[in-house]
Amino acid sequence: MNVWQERIDRLREVILADIARGDYFGAVLTVGRSGRVVFEEALGAEDAAGARPLRLDNVFSIFSVTKAFTNVLILKAIEEGRFALTTKVKDVLPEFTGQPREDATFYHLLTHTAGMPGVWTPKPGMYLDRLDELFEASIENVHGEVPPGTRCDYSPLVNHVLMGTALVRTDPHGRDYRTLLHEDLFAPLRMDSTSMGLRPDLKDRHVKPDMRGTVPIQHLSRNIPGDHALFEDPEVEAPHVGCASTSGDLYRFAEMLRRGGELDGVRILSPATLQLARQVHTGDMPNQLYKRVAENAGWIVPPANQGIGFQVRGTGVFHHLFGTLASPETHGNYGAGSTMFWVDPARDVSFALCSAGVMTQAANIERCQKLSDLALSAMV
Repeated sequence: MNVWQERIDRLREVILADIARGDYFGAVLTVGRSGRVVFEEALGAEDAAGARPLRLDNVFSIFSVTKAFTNVLILKAIEEGRFALTTKVKDVLPEFTGQPREDATFYHLLTHTAGMPGVWTPKPGMYLDRLDELFEASIENVHGEVPPGTRCDYSPLVNHVLMGTALVRTDPHGRDYRTLLHEDLFAPLRMDSTSMGLRPDLKDRHVKPDMRGTVPIQHLSRNIPGDHALFEDPEVEAPHVGCASTSGDLYRFAEMLRRGGELDGVRILSPATLQLARQVHTGDMPNQLYKRVAENAGWIVPPANQGIGFQVRGTGVFHHLFGTLASPETHGNYGAGSTMFWVDPARDVSFALCSAGVMTQAANIERCQKLSDLALSAMV
C-alpha cells in the first residue's frame, strides 16, 4: 500500500473512533480526486444502538444542503436572463416592500447580506411544508433591520423561500418548485436518489434524523405528526431544508461544480458564473450566527466568507467546516450537524458527507474540519 492510500484510509479509522466515542452514529463519505473516487464507505449505523448498519445507498435528510440546489437554480435563471444578481427582489416579488429590505437584490439573498434577521421560522408554530404559506408569512413577519450589504446574517429560511418563489414565478413552463428542481437539476445530473420531500420510493432507505436535542426548533408538517415530521413527508416544498439525498448523489452535484458546471455532457452552469460565485463576497464581516457559535466555544471569530450561494474557505487559520488545508476558493454547503459537501478546485477534490446522529454546531465544525483536513492531507 502506498503512502497516499494509507493517508486516505486514515479517514476510516478516525470516523470509527468518533463513532465509538459516541460523537455520532455513523457516516457515509465519498471523496474523489480528478473525477476518480478514492474513498467511498458507509461506517457505523443509523441509530444509537447500532442495530441498523449504514449502507452506501442510504438516503439522508440533508437539511440546509437543500439551499445549494436553490442557489444553483437561481444562478442558472440568471444565466438564462430571467433576472440578474443586481435585480431588486421586489422587482420580481412585488410583495417584498418596506424599508430597508426592499432595496435587497438577489446578490444580497445569495450572500446572506439582505439585512433581515436570521429566523428559523417566519411565524411561531406554523407548518413549514408549503412554499406559498412560507412566502406569505415571511413577507408579513420578517422585516429588514439594517440596510442590505451592511451585515452578514445567515438566513435559515427566508432568503431561500424568496428565491424559491422567484424561480416559480419566472419559470417559463409554469412548473411548481418540486418539479423544476427535478427536471432542471436532479434528473439531468442523474441524482436518482434525490428529491424535494421524501419521495415514497426512497422511504425504505431513509435514515430518520435523530436530533439528539441539538436542534431547538420544530419542523412541522400538516400530513404527519411529530416535531420533525417534515423530513418524512413526500409532499414538502421547502427550498431551505426539504430535500433528501445520498452521499453519492451529493458527490455528483459536487463533481458538476468541480468540472465548471458540467457533468457527463450536461451543463448546468457556466465556468464564468462559478468563478465569480466561489470568491469571498463579504469582506471581513462575520456571520452573525457563527459569530455566536465561535464566541460560545471560545474560538477566534472567523470571517463569514460567503460566496454567491456557497460558503467559501478563504484565507487565514480558524475553525472551518472545510478544514484548514483547503485552498481559498474551496466552496460548498452544509446542513445542520450532519451533512456537507465541498469542492477544492485547486486540488481537484470533491467531498460529500452524510451522517447519522445530528451534532451541535461547534462539535460538527470540529468534526468536519478534521475529516476535511484528513482528506486534503492525503492529496500528495
